[in-house]
Amino acid sequence: HTRFTHGYLLNHHHLLVITAATEVTDGYLRFMRTIRQFNYTVQVLGLGEEWKGGDVARTVGGGQKVRWLKKELEKHKDKQNMVIMFVDSYDVILASGPEELLRKFSRFSHRVVFSAEGFCWPDQRLASKYPVVHHGKRYLNSGGFIGYASEVHAVVKQWKYKDDDDDQLFYTRIYLDKEQRVKFSITLDHKSHIFQNLNGAMEEVVLKFEKSRVRARNVAYDTLPVVIHGNGPTKLQLNYLGNYVPTAWTYEHGCGICDDDLLDLNGLSDEEMPLVHIAVFIEQPTPFLEEFLERLATLNYPHTRLRLFIHNNVVYHEQHVERFWTRHRSLFPGARIVGPEENLKQDQARNMAVEACKKDVSCGYFFSIDSDVALTNPDILWILIEENKAVIAPMLSRHGKLWSNFWGALSPEGFYSRSEDYIDIVQSKRVGLWNVPYVTQVYLIRGETLRSRLAPVSLYQQEGMDPDMSFCKSVREQGIFMFVSNRDEFGRLISSTNYNISRLHPDMWQIFDNPVVRDSHVKHMSAETQALLSLFLSGGMIFTSLQNISHLLRKCPHLDSCRFLRYDCTVESPRKGWSFMHPGRLTHYHEGLPVTQGTRYIMVSFVDP
Repeated sequence: HTRFTHGYLLNHHHLLVITAATEVTDGYLRFMRTIRQFNYTVQVLGLGEEWKGGDVARTVGGGQKVRWLKKELEKHKDKQNMVIMFVDSYDVILASGPEELLRKFSRFSHRVVFSAEGFCWPDQRLASKYPVVHHGKRYLNSGGFIGYASEVHAVVKQWKYKDDDDDQLFYTRIYLDKEQRVKFSITLDHKSHIFQNLNGAMEEVVLKFEKSRVRARNVAYDTLPVVIHGNGPTKLQLNYLGNYVPTAWTYEHGCGICDDDLLDLNGLSDEEMPLVHIAVFIEQPTPFLEEFLERLATLNYPHTRLRLFIHNNVVYHEQHVERFWTRHRSLFPGARIVGPEENLKQDQARNMAVEACKKDVSCGYFFSIDSDVALTNPDILWILIEENKAVIAPMLSRHGKLWSNFWGALSPEGFYSRSEDYIDIVQSKRVGLWNVPYVTQVYLIRGETLRSRLAPVSLYQQEGMDPDMSFCKSVREQGIFMFVSNRDEFGRLISSTNYNISRLHPDMWQIFDNPVVRDSHVKHMSAETQALLSLFLSGGMIFTSLQNISHLLRKCPHLDSCRFLRYDCTVESPRKGWSFMHPGRLTHYHEGLPVTQGTRYIMVSFVDP
């Protein structure tokens, strides 16, 4: 067979990419974005048709794709100068353009090249029949192949099976037939020069950051594949790679998925703005709840286009909800408030709120927010809506911590796993829109998505799962991408771990757990409370309750009169209201003298430089 040079292929051969998809999913849109990015010519088979190829994510199937391809190639079988590349769409991204693809194809000296992987699927008994490979992946994968139209047509025209028969088994049997392998000049891309299947190979793939873009690199074979295929259980890893490939990236500030089309709300009248259902969930005692509720009234969004739902499961917070409602009920007509007396579980409350949006065809978006979210950006609804995503969350973290409202990756068991870029995203060293497998506490869902792809799903109730885990798993299983944005500053998360409502002023005790929120909160305290807080801070001591402070100060037996043993020096009755400062026990070991009469109040401060 003739081996064509790179220049000849480019100048005299046409490349056509063929893919299969029955519906427009987020994965399909991502694939098409990379097609446009690199200016490929593409033909999509099956859009709008019923899928009869079986559940290929869990078992064998996919034959319907071969039937479609067989019919399509009848148009191109006699075009000697045409190169066909067939790839899946939902779990595939392209990392480079036609020029590089054709150049790499020309180096194979074969007419047809299939992708390769490390697993013999779907019939392990065929493994021994494969040609021996000393370096590289040995087994055929049908998720991607490239070849001349005449040879590819000669291969697929042999299909005479059912739609739910296995396409990979069909191609495997042809490849393992030595006579056909030679006749059609078929080989495998053993070292991922063109095709990178991620299943069983994630440890081989790293991101290579160049000046203007990012490439996925196979470090085992030192190759830069053009087609990245998230086959098997690696679709979430593909989502991670998809944040960068082929999106532009610079070392000064990373950018994830920065080339998407945005919605433009500017110029719309109040009546034309999307209707947003806001669902507030107060599921545990939370500090600074009054401030949280007040922020709802200051959102920069037409309040005539907002519908409010509040689920309060905490008796202590009934007073705060009541005060908020008394002040702002005119802003939220038709609001629904569900209190603790209704004994509604968290998952039930969340389902109740989301069902209201599902049933309301005018509901444009569903905005879910938990009480431990401190939003400081009043434009948050505008910003998130304009990002034009089915599910999107603002990136929030606890002050000075890496604890945030998203996960960058999942473990094989479906729990938290830290992604390589997690810290950089939380610290805003990489800024953009990031495809992630888990969001919680605050997020926006497109209403149309709730009424279509998520319509039959119970979002918040799955056996053995918390509502947030159930929600994210349900969304992922429907093939819907979740995003987190750190393009803007949105606020922070509140820590409620040590919040104790049995104290007299429980919010005041949050000066260390929530220092940033405490600064603004102090401005609203009474003068007496601020003075007591100043005592706290200057004293450098934390006590179990305010009542204990007065008890301790009355009974403390020393420091109103103090004797330094080393110097035999005594200080008695220092001036009232003045502080008495001295070095610690290393040089000024001391003892307190007993109080002989009266009641004296003191404050002890230990200063550690």
